[in-house]
Amino acid sequence: MNRLALSTSAYLRQHADNPVDWWPWGPDALEIARELDRPIFLSIGYAACHWCHVMAHESFEDLAIAEFLNEHFIAIKVDREERPDLDTIYMTATQLVTGQGGWPMSVFLTPDGRPFLAGTYYPPADRAGTVGFPRLLRAVHDAWTDKRTLVTDQADQLAAALRREVSFIDHLTESSERLDLASIRRRLRDELSSRVDEHGGFGHAPKFPRPSYVDALLDSDDVAPRQAATRTLRAMSHGGLYDHFGGGFARYSVDDRWRVPHFEKMLSDQALLALCYLRAHRVTADDEWRDVALQTLHFVQRELATPDGYASSLDADAAGIEGSHITWTPDEVNSVLEEAGLAHLSDAVMRRWQITPTGDLDGRSVPALAPGESFATPAHLDAAHRALQIARRRRPQPSRDDKVVLEWNAMVARALFATGDADLIADGQALLESLRVTHLVDGMWFRVGQRAAHATTSDLAWLVDAELDAFEVNGSDSWLEQARDDATYLLTHYWDGPLPTRDGPVMGNGLYDSSDLVTDVLVRAKGLFDGATPSGHAVATRALARLGLIDERADFLGAAQRLVEVAGNLLANHPSSVPDLVDAAGFALDGVEVVIPGPENPLSRHVRLMSMPHAVLVTGSGSSPLLVGREPGRAYVCRRGVCLAPVRTVDQLDDQLRAIR
Repeated sequence: MNRLALSTSAYLRQHADNPVDWWPWGPDALEIARELDRPIFLSIGYAACHWCHVMAHESFEDLAIAEFLNEHFIAIKVDREERPDLDTIYMTATQLVTGQGGWPMSVFLTPDGRPFLAGTYYPPADRAGTVGFPRLLRAVHDAWTDKRTLVTDQADQLAAALRREVSFIDHLTESSERLDLASIRRRLRDELSSRVDEHGGFGHAPKFPRPSYVDALLDSDDVAPRQAATRTLRAMSHGGLYDHFGGGFARYSVDDRWRVPHFEKMLSDQALLALCYLRAHRVTADDEWRDVALQTLHFVQRELATPDGYASSLDADAAGIEGSHITWTPDEVNSVLEEAGLAHLSDAVMRRWQITPTGDLDGRSVPALAPGESFATPAHLDAAHRALQIARRRRPQPSRDDKVVLEWNAMVARALFATGDADLIADGQALLESLRVTHLVDGMWFRVGQRAAHATTSDLAWLVDAELDAFEVNGSDSWLEQARDDATYLLTHYWDGPLPTRDGPVMGNGLYDSSDLVTDVLVRAKGLFDGATPSGHAVATRALARLGLIDERADFLGAAQRLVEVAGNLLANHPSSVPDLVDAAGFALDGVEVVIPGPENPLSRHVRLMSMPHAVLVTGSGSSPLLVGREPGRAYVCRRGVCLAPVRTVDQLDDQLRAIR
């Protein structure tokens, strides 16, 4: 066993018995590299990464390769989910060097952490135009030994380019005009509508779920964007991306028809897609979308629960074979149903879920609903569905990464609150309370608890957002107090510039991704573009704006507005690169407060069931200034300090909300 055996990361522990003398990232590893004057080989991946496993088996378990690595390099392993700040820095370097990125990421560094060469997967021998890993190691060693000046010059140039790239926001020209949000939203919807193909989704294979794109299309009264959104929602939940016998969504589809997924399941995808389908239900009143969301959350609670929260992921492989736990052959289906006394249902089962002799992947079929089938299993096939589920559980199962990521668990809490179900809301509240126990240590927030890594901007932003959802659900002042504390922590440790105050203009240039308590990074990056998950910049804009509206806090709202301001030209000219920031800007620049004082009543119950973009809800009798002097049993709709006449009925409230949108 090497040094990774005691790591909090399941990914690092997967490499604990490699012959490679791995170090975890930290001052000790960097110091030994300086002392021995060796370059660093940095390998970054994550537990559910298929090609990470491949490179580990081919190279990191090879004794000859390990011996060369150990003699001439300091080998460091990083879990990208535990240290997204490091991942951002060195992924940017990889993209600068190769024009593309991916995992496993393989980067060579000087002892002070500057990259000079980067790539992704390397085979154990030269293959199809790709240099083999052993030959690459020898070449890097020779260059370090005999051509040190060339190496350090390359490191200097790459580090300078890297600093420019990861602080892209600092070089943006600020817009001198007030943003026209309505025009920006139309431009975003038009662009996204044109990109949705006949199969649903955006772009060519591989196809990734992009919940924020779907949300943008749903935020329209026009028929075409709504149809594009629903086509995409149906394609994802009816196709092989959704696991019809185990629940939950895979990471992405390798084809453009959503038939064959890459089988790993990430907690973040489950939460974001559940939120997206719940929003679709509120907008369209189609109960199928709510069913998809609830089944996804039930999968999370059933398969990913740990004593401290929800686990990060399930692997794509089981028993060393990708997707073997999910795919079927007709013979396997027939055998299971015959054993259960349901052989007469075999043909119907195989028609509904498209189990064929030729299959989709190495002769095996990925279950996907046939055209015209509903998401809900028909009553006459319930018993067959259960029998196949039970048989699935008897198969070898994928490994699980039990790491509890603050950001992704806060996403889950938001999805639980969005269901409106009393039991799931209680689960969401319990989850947030648990995270406060495990991830807040000595006044510092950590991304995965156990002091493994300081929280990122995204961790804190999603946490504040979830706490505000908890407040909106029941008006409890304790959630508002926690949101204030955590937003203050976010600004104190991540804000670039003078801290925002309640009086005077907010100055500064946004938020760093990492805390000022983090001292082992080459540069503090600022993420702006939305990807598989929304950028921390966008989520912080939404969370701070919501808190500023609810609490009438000029510092929080001003910080959110400043985050919009520094990205103004990007919003106006390239909205599809920042769709979540487009949505968040609605809260920051044009947010609506709906104030319904007092205990739960028909007005507050109605608002909680509505699709209400860019509005906050304040109920109860707590400390929000918006409750002062206002009568229970009435609803007050306000924007930018101007309120409409209070109303007493649901119909009157609907009229006001339609008028103010």
